[in-house]
Amino acid sequence: MEKQWYFNTVTEQPELGMISPASHRMGPYKTREDALDAWKIVQERNIKWEEQDREWKRWSEDSKDSAGDRPDSV
Repeated sequence: MEKQWYFNTVTEQPELGMISPASHRMGPYKTREDALDAWKIVQERNIKWEEQDREWKRWSEDSKDSAGDRPDSV
């Protein structure tokens, strides 16, 4: 079986074959370029999710603030 590419998330480098521990790698990928692209996609998604989390927290805080303005329902 032909060796496949993995991406080491600790060293941030592609590796040919299962060199690093499973907890440090993503993959497998067919090419070195695919492994590098996968890391770029992960980084882009993380940035997007962090932005969404900030928006969610901001919305949640705004909801808490406006809840104090409403009378309690019985």
